[in-house]
Amino acid sequence: MYRFGYVKTAIAVPRTAVADCRLNARRIIAAIDRAEQRFADIVLFPELSVTGYTCDDLFTQPALLQASNEALAEIVAATAGLRLAAIVGIPAAVGGRLYNCAAVIADGRLLGLVPKSHIAGYGEFYETRRFASGAGIAGRSIDIAGFCGVPFGTDLLFRRGEAVFAAELCEDLWTPVPPSSVAACAGATIIFNLSASPEIVGKYDYLQRLVEVQSGRTVSAYVYASSGFGESSTDLVFAGSSLIAECGTMVARGERFAADGSMTVADVDVSRIEAARRANPGFGEHVSVGCYRQIEVPVIRAMVPAEEIPLDRYVDPMPFVPSDDGELSRRCEDILSVQAAGLMQRLAATGCRRAVIGISGGLDSTLALLVTLRAFDRLGLERTGITAITMPGFGTTGRTYDNAVALIRESGATLREIPIRRACEVHFADIGLPEDDRSVSYENAQARERTQILMDVANMESAMVIGTGDLSEMALGWATYNGDHMSMYGVNCSVPKTLVRHLVSYIARKQNSQRMRDILDDIVDTPVSPELLPADENGMIAQKTEDIVGPYELHDFFLYNFISRRFEPAKIEFLARHAFQGRYDESMIRRTLQMFLRRFFSQQFKRSAMPDGPKTGSVSLSPRGDWKMPSDASAAAWLAQLKD
Repeated sequence: MYRFGYVKTAIAVPRTAVADCRLNARRIIAAIDRAEQRFADIVLFPELSVTGYTCDDLFTQPALLQASNEALAEIVAATAGLRLAAIVGIPAAVGGRLYNCAAVIADGRLLGLVPKSHIAGYGEFYETRRFASGAGIAGRSIDIAGFCGVPFGTDLLFRRGEAVFAAELCEDLWTPVPPSSVAACAGATIIFNLSASPEIVGKYDYLQRLVEVQSGRTVSAYVYASSGFGESSTDLVFAGSSLIAECGTMVARGERFAADGSMTVADVDVSRIEAARRANPGFGEHVSVGCYRQIEVPVIRAMVPAEEIPLDRYVDPMPFVPSDDGELSRRCEDILSVQAAGLMQRLAATGCRRAVIGISGGLDSTLALLVTLRAFDRLGLERTGITAITMPGFGTTGRTYDNAVALIRESGATLREIPIRRACEVHFADIGLPEDDRSVSYENAQARERTQILMDVANMESAMVIGTGDLSEMALGWATYNGDHMSMYGVNCSVPKTLVRHLVSYIARKQNSQRMRDILDDIVDTPVSPELLPADENGMIAQKTEDIVGPYELHDFFLYNFISRRFEPAKIEFLARHAFQGRYDESMIRRTLQMFLRRFFSQQFKRSAMPDGPKTGSVSLSPRGDWKMPSDASAAAWLAQLKD
């Protein structure tokens, strides 16, 4: 975990006792101990957690402020020797003003106080009646609760190991330019928000979006804790919302309305955040950062083996495929619309009214045909203008042949059958390939023969050849150069294999024809194969792609984390072991990752010459767009790290 840049963050929302600082201190200390037992690096508490947020005019009473200071001193002392840092909410009297502050504590030291910048004074909030704004306070130090020279201001950043964090409070997040935006540009990778936000209908959904958006805009982890049970219910109710988002995605949500308090723990990925910022040279360039003081937070490692510290983070084994059915359907519809729109534009721009596509009875060519049908329908073109050609060869099985023919007929496209056996046999004789040869020449000649047929028929019909290859195949170079690698427009070029199956299933569910649904469902259930080697003695597919290169779900996992997350191979393997625990053993993951790295680097020359096609998701390997890489780059450094 530590090697790969994870910081274990905790949110503690203990039950509050309004104005009983001593009891609150005991509960905060108990929560700190629980967070320590869960190996948290930093634990966050809600706004004014030492006193309770709803003390109202009691904040003007010296007795409450004195009790708060005594409680703070007790909490600070309790952290001595602990490995974590804690962030608690306190009122701080500075001169003739009172500030609502975040107190950062570690190893028996009060490291700094960050005052709230934006004081709420509308609706149900009356903070301006009691608290002053800390906006613009910089370079100051104060004495408080027996601690001398404590850094005080909104110019504080805290460094704990590789993580740099900042704090803001409640209303600060809801403003047009939150202080966290500037702090992130100054280097903060984790933002902690101490909040006391009362619950009203619909607010929680908006709050989640707000936290996600701010973490995305600041390219950071945003950790949010709000007051919960125990706050006064005179006019308001507090739910104790706990949220952790990272780079625009929610990582963890805590229990709400918990009578005995709650604790939420999740690992945030600081190395991912830093890599994402490096990949965006314009990050923060238009924000005036100013001068920040950076305070070192002591780091005391847990006295247990690192491998015994659990990873408190869900690792999605299918990063391209949403787990929620509703979200998956929306994703499928969006992708299909992008694919069809891209093809529609290309057809319109070229004045082309016909298309040619090779149909194998497999997933990729099926998806390409379905996208082409959608594009033709939206352009008002006749489906008969799509010439769908099935080209049975040496490895074609009855199942895929029957599905290809049935699919074309049911779709309304024009069916042509052009067998390739005879042409290939003549070609083998011409080049001197022995009859019993089953080498790559035997396989690739078939793919090139099929491509030649498609191109020539397209020339005859003034049509456009629609490519069928998908993103996963291009990543591995699992395509014949100048064979199925080539087309006039590749509609599947940025769709990963794990998602292709779901796209075809999604379209199947929307069909009015039961016959069409049955055909598509059987295609989805067919093993992935190029069918370039003869079938087995039972007429079944003998050449299964995943038996050769490894499972596509592993390759897509590697691809996503290598390109989108920019992770190193060792970290990808570490995450894969968590994501696929119980499905693939470590040796299988290691072998497949090595295969991925070797092929990804060695096959770049195919991607450098890949045809145009629409980008549909966050990962694209187009040499004209997202991914630029020399074809002669070496994978040695990546393979060496994995080996080490």
